[in-house]
Amino acid sequence: MVLKEMTRPLSPALTEEHEMLLAAVRDFAGREIAPVAAEYDESSEFPIDTVRKMGEMGLMGIEMPEAYGGAGMDTLAHVLTMIEIAKADASHSTILSVNNSLYCNGILWFGTEAQKQEWIRPVASGEEIGAYSLTEPMSGSDAGNMASRAVLNEAGTHYLINGRKSWVTSAPFADRIVLFTMTAAEEKHRGITCFLIDTRGAGFSRGKTEPKLGIRASATSEIIFDNYACPVENVLGAVGGGFKIAMTVLDAGRIGIAAQSLGIAEAAYEAALDHARERQAFGAPIGSYQMIQQKIADMKTRIEAGRALIYQAILAKERALATGGRYTTEASMAKLFCSEAAAYVTDEALQIHGGMGYSKEMPLERYYRDARITRIYEGTSEIQRLVIARNELGLR
Repeated sequence: MVLKEMTRPLSPALTEEHEMLLAAVRDFAGREIAPVAAEYDESSEFPIDTVRKMGEMGLMGIEMPEAYGGAGMDTLAHVLTMIEIAKADASHSTILSVNNSLYCNGILWFGTEAQKQEWIRPVASGEEIGAYSLTEPMSGSDAGNMASRAVLNEAGTHYLINGRKSWVTSAPFADRIVLFTMTAAEEKHRGITCFLIDTRGAGFSRGKTEPKLGIRASATSEIIFDNYACPVENVLGAVGGGFKIAMTVLDAGRIGIAAQSLGIAEAAYEAALDHARERQAFGAPIGSYQMIQQKIADMKTRIEAGRALIYQAILAKERALATGGRYTTEASMAKLFCSEAAAYVTDEALQIHGGMGYSKEMPLERYYRDARITRIYEGTSEIQRLVIARNELGLR
């Protein structure tokens, strides 16, 4: 057996610009978001004021070119931002992730110049909110089973869209949505087309808002189309090419969710570390006991292993964007590991706090609830394992 030489660098380098961004986001998150996170979680109110402030800082379109209203930075900048925002509040980071990864990226990569100017600019600047809609009540991981339809009118000028989509993050406040629906149902995945939707148009409405376990300030609802007339100019990419767009965009989104997971885990870990140093039991800090030390060691190791996988995914994405390749495996590994690490770390951190951790007066129970969704959205852990294994085995 011939061993392959590993030549990948460990991590992308932080520039002075990255360091300045990190300091600014950390300050903003600690000053503006952390103090109100519990209140928004309790009320489930969408944090529009702080979201607008994130837009003013350039965070809502951080990877978008300045020509389209963005900050013109890179994936590493997005990841650093996601981690810091998620440490303060996962709900804010969810809104940020959808805006950047799922909405803006698809239009940047597949849109015409006119579409980029019209559809990216107001969302990347934070003036408007973007959303991404793939899931339906009976179509989650199996996108080819979706029931919504788009039919071209006789004049060939508009598609009439009908159907119901579910679990659309930011939908109650979204001004614009990247929508995936069927134009040729008999073709299954090859019959999915992507449309750019202005929610102010006739025939669009919002359904029930989901009462969620976690990320409660990140509003999620159904959206309903009733003969919504979408101009043919608002088809993103090729007719029938929607599934490729959806999956390509999800690769980027999974890096964002990995970063979110890492931020939640870091917040829980830091709280546990402080508690282990301060809490006394039997005449000594509980951190002096080996059972607690084992938890601390395992939590820290998982966090840093997750960070390394995220960095590997960032580098893979940069190579893919330069060569036209894909980075699906790396993104899926980062998302899978970090989401499961977040579950482990938040659980152990709560355990270290004991009864105090179970109380809503402490942020641990919120971290615990928020971490749970990261193993579900943008591809469940089961789907990530399937994607990784099929890619490794060469199966399609």
